[in-house]
Amino acid sequence: MVSQSQTTLFPVNAPAFAVGYAYESGFLSEEDEAELIREIEGLPFAQARYKQYLAKRRIVSYGGSYDFSTQRLEAGRPIASFLHPLRARAAAWGGHAPEDFTHGLITEYPPGAELGWHRDVRDFELVLGISLLNACRMRFRRYPPKPREKSIAVELEPRSIYRLKGAARWEWQHSVPPVPALRYSITFRTLRK
Repeated sequence: MVSQSQTTLFPVNAPAFAVGYAYESGFLSEEDEAELIREIEGLPFAQARYKQYLAKRRIVSYGGSYDFSTQRLEAGRPIASFLHPLRARAAAWGGHAPEDFTHGLITEYPPGAELGWHRDVRDFELVLGISLLNACRMRFRRYPPKPREKSIAVELEPRSIYRLKGAARWEWQHSVPPVPALRYSITFRTLRK
């Protein structure tokens, strides 16, 4: 966890490194997590693709799929019904209506999979992420990166949720170093207005 002072803008256990970032451990129960994993294990995952490169992680996308070759958000299937209760609960936690979150992404991180430094594409505004099965580190650094400035690492526990909004969304990049064990993440995003 980040050891910086917390403000009333964030939940009690939020490591607040930037305005617009919030985190809560224990967002889901073990039973909720097990039910989601049962659904997720039957999904038609495909390797994540960035232009001509294939990643180790696999994804299932709802509400749109971003094509990095054309730099366009393409139409996609609607968010799966088994995700609707989770989307509603996450949206309430983030202070929005469930219908605001039109994009959903489920990512499978096998051991050794990683996610390079990036900001989510400009088509999206608010980002909520939920971690399942195993913990991972998420690193944050200012965007654009400043010379010799260190990144901040946050431990994303299983069943936790985080929010990227405002400065945390637009003025910082994030990455996930290689994960030590199988992990799933569910990300909900609103479209940018």
